[in-house]
Amino acid sequence: MSPPAHPPLRLAVLASGRGSNLQAILDAIASRRLHAEVTGVFSDRAAAPALQRARDAGIPAGSLSPRAFDTRAAFDHALFAAVDASAPDLIVCAGYMRLLDAATLAPRIGRVINIHPSLLPAFKGLHTHRQALAAGAAEHGASLHFVTAELDGGPVIAQVRVPVDADDDEARLAARVLAREHPLLIATLRLFADRRIALREDGVHVDGRALTAPLQLSCNDAFA
Repeated sequence: MSPPAHPPLRLAVLASGRGSNLQAILDAIASRRLHAEVTGVFSDRAAAPALQRARDAGIPAGSLSPRAFDTRAAFDHALFAAVDASAPDLIVCAGYMRLLDAATLAPRIGRVINIHPSLLPAFKGLHTHRQALAAGAAEHGASLHFVTAELDGGPVIAQVRVPVDADDDEARLAARVLAREHPLLIATLRLFADRRIALREDGVHVDGRALTAPLQLSCNDAFA
């Protein structure tokens, strides 16, 4: 096997909850399916299980409480000062449940991505599986997108599609989507690790060409 063409992709991960996407990243790195390293894990919740996952893996992890700051902008400024100190190439919002302040985000546009459990632009925000069922959607899934100040509105890089079954409830559909979120995240991060993805003025570029539609992950976990 030839050596990687680039140094490991340095990832900072933001998470508010259990950290299943973080664990998928750590597992992919450990199995050498992803040429990357996690420089730190950061949260707005001190009790987030994602922090313990990071500590168990020997990765620096910490949290800040939004209640300790007068404004969202002040909180985000402090949070991203800590993130920047870990010198990441890419910042991954993996179950991070807060909107980012536009001024704090502006100098980092193109270096912050988010995984969202819907086929954006459909079903932005919370309770996406409930929204999909209520709308009678035949298809659901997950999207990986660049983060902008607009809620779940940044340019979409890649998606994975999951059919909605007639007997689906919210929990069943959520579990099936989550199982496909992880391969989507890893496959997309592998493109970043190979320095194949960039955000430019005219949208997302892969291998120097502008995408006309998001990449689609197939059932064999490769992009069609």
